[in-house]
Amino acid sequence: MTYFLKFRIYLLHTYLLPIWKSSLSKWSMIGDPHVGRVRYLYKVILRLHRGLPEELNKLGTAYMKDEFKRHKNCDVVTASRFLSGWTDYAIDLTKQLGITGLKTGTRLGQPLGPEDIDNFNAEQVAQLYELKKVTHGVPD
Repeated sequence: MTYFLKFRIYLLHTYLLPIWKSSLSKWSMIGDPHVGRVRYLYKVILRLHRGLPEELNKLGTAYMKDEFKRHKNCDVVTASRFLSGWTDYAIDLTKQLGITGLKTGTRLGQPLGPEDIDNFNAEQVAQLYELKKVTHGVPD
């Protein structure tokens, strides 16, 4: 692992995670701290997507925007899981992209195991199937 990647991970853990985990943050002066944390996470992920290949950038950004819109008025428990999941995604993507962006031939993401899919609700399984249809060209 290069020095720059370690430094980027350090910055994420030092400055990004405490914003979501603490109830008092620099965003609390602007209004609802939850809204500030969500907005900050949204912007971080958009910046990370710039380092992806164009097709993945478009697909990932469209999916992220849709997810954030659909969870705009969710309950507290769902919001906590939602932010935690997207924070983990941002950290994983940061580790995979590195400081200089994606290297040729590098695979992105993590494989889903059967235990992960067993924990999905029906809507999430349907979303996963739709994503598979779009990416693999499966007919309706």
